[in-house]
Amino acid sequence: MKKSLLFCSVLLLLQSVLVSADNVTVPTTNIQVQGEEVSENGMTLDKEQQILNYEQELKDLDSSISDANVWIKSYATYLAALRVKDDLDKIKQRIKWLSKNAKSAKERDELNGLIAKESILTSQIGQLKDEHYTPFSELITPPKIEEIPEINNPFDIFTGLSLIKTLNNNLDEYKKKKENLSELITILKKEVEIHQKLAEVGNQEYRDELKEIQLQLLRFERALDTMSSTLEVYQKRLDITAVNINKSVETQVYRLAKIGIAILIVFFIFFVLKLIVKKYITDNERFYMANKIITFTNFTIILLIVFFNYIENASYLVTILGFASAGIAIAMKDWFMSILGWLVIVFGGSIHVGDRIRVDMDGMQYVGDVLDISLLRITILEDVTLTSVMTNRRAGRIIFIPNNYVFTKMIANYTHNSLKTVWDGVKITITFDSNHKKAMYLVKEITKKYSKGYTDITRKQLNRLRQHYSLKNTNVEPRIYSFIADNGLEVEAWYLTNAYATLTLRSVISTEIVDAFNKEDDITIAYPTQKLHVDMRSAKPTALHENELV
Repeated sequence: MKKSLLFCSVLLLLQSVLVSADNVTVPTTNIQVQGEEVSENGMTLDKEQQILNYEQELKDLDSSISDANVWIKSYATYLAALRVKDDLDKIKQRIKWLSKNAKSAKERDELNGLIAKESILTSQIGQLKDEHYTPFSELITPPKIEEIPEINNPFDIFTGLSLIKTLNNNLDEYKKKKENLSELITILKKEVEIHQKLAEVGNQEYRDELKEIQLQLLRFERALDTMSSTLEVYQKRLDITAVNINKSVETQVYRLAKIGIAILIVFFIFFVLKLIVKKYITDNERFYMANKIITFTNFTIILLIVFFNYIENASYLVTILGFASAGIAIAMKDWFMSILGWLVIVFGGSIHVGDRIRVDMDGMQYVGDVLDISLLRITILEDVTLTSVMTNRRAGRIIFIPNNYVFTKMIANYTHNSLKTVWDGVKITITFDSNHKKAMYLVKEITKKYSKGYTDITRKQLNRLRQHYSLKNTNVEPRIYSFIADNGLEVEAWYLTNAYATLTLRSVISTEIVDAFNKEDDITIAYPTQKLHVDMRSAKPTALHENELV
């Protein structure tokens, strides 16, 4: 009996202990297992701290990689394209199955939706040419080497040098890409080491990440190997291209040097010719024309040297000149006509530098001395002449006359060829009752006296001019004429004078004639006069004026 009571009391005690044990909260944060602390996830605190340290190192490495790194972007694009391609394959399989087995409306709606999605994904994955798509295809491909231009003239030298500079820049950019890839691989290798450590202390998730990062590293290393071999070949091709361009440039420079030496020799020869001409030709007009011819010939030879050095085919040169002449004739008709006019003036000999000419331009007359005959125009210096006195009231101007005026305008040469004199005249009016015979005699003697020197010069000049022209009237003596005018008898005297100083002799002869006429009693100089007849007789007033008050 006592034993049974004791057994019962022990059972009750055990039951109370169990109940109290169930009501007690046991802390689960850290459990001591054989002297080590264990966290909730069953991992020791030391390992968890290691994992946190490794993850922080990975974050630091990731932050060292620039967000703008083209290799990372290219790889991310590649992975995205692969995911899209996998999704597209699954969609195609589903579409294929639904196309055969779709019966319900829900399945047909699904089929239509998948077809639309397939179209969208196909447009997104258009960059994938085939199933063998590889990443970094654009990055590892070196820039295209342009075709080497033919360097046939000095201007192409700059093109060749510019191409070399461009190719070197492309090579530097390609090397920079390779350096960026090498730096990226170094960082990825460190990340692989950290992932390996994580895989050893972590769970399956870290081991999966290790496989992905190892695969990524492998692809980058393959790209680096491809770039290394490609860079070597690409650099050799660039070296060959640069050598060929430099060779062509050297050829052109050598040609330029030869042309330069030839031009210097031509310049020296014509410089010597100019010195000889200056020494032995004393006449200014002949010296000027000789100097112009030498200069023109000099530049013509230089142009021919340049043309025949850079144009291999003579027919090509003729074609170019033909088209150029046609274009000039149409677009620059006036310039073209001025050049033709220059040829007519220079080779025709109608006008020379130093000649005194008169030009009729736009209703005005200009008389002056020719200063220069250029390719496009004649330059004259307007002098004080009878035209200036009577018409323009201006002198001393520089007048530019286009050479094409020789075809369309009136140009008079007062000193053509050997002539240096012109006919000039004065006119004076005497009354009708004057002794006109004596007046004409006096005028003739005065003009003969003051123009005798010019008369003799003109006689010699006309004799020389007979070699070029047919001359009939060669009378050089002064000519006296008389004409009936309103106010009296006009006496005109024509005489030869210096073409460059007509007004001087005109002034002298005019005053001498006036003085001579004033000395004579039977010669009266006439001028517009009026006679007034006055009747002093007064008339008787008429009937009309009888009642008029004065």
